[in-house]
Amino acid sequence: MGSSWGGSMFILVVILVGVLEVPMARGDMSPSQCKEEQRLIVNACKPVIFGLSPSAACCQRVRVMHAECVCPAVTPKLAALIGVQRTIKQIEGCGRTVPHNFKCGSITTP
Repeated sequence: MGSSWGGSMFILVVILVGVLEVPMARGDMSPSQCKEEQRLIVNACKPVIFGLSPSAACCQRVRVMHAECVCPAVTPKLAALIGVQRTIKQIEGCGRTVPHNFKCGSITTP
């Protein structure tokens, strides 16, 4: 399992962190804006790939991430690559709580 697995795991962490950090704003982001937002958060949160806690810059980027840019990417295959409990700990590392039974793509939080 090479960098593809690590990248997929990181994307899922970012997706869940981003989705659970901000209220959903529907339809106000273009595909190009979503792509740019995803690029910015990946750059800010790279250390999460290696199991580190999110940095202040990562958490800030997560707080402004739009849910509609990321939830469609959460497939069952991607969801299977990471444990939900680990992801919740990453979210809590940003000082946020995780709502129970929150659905984002293929993931529903406990």
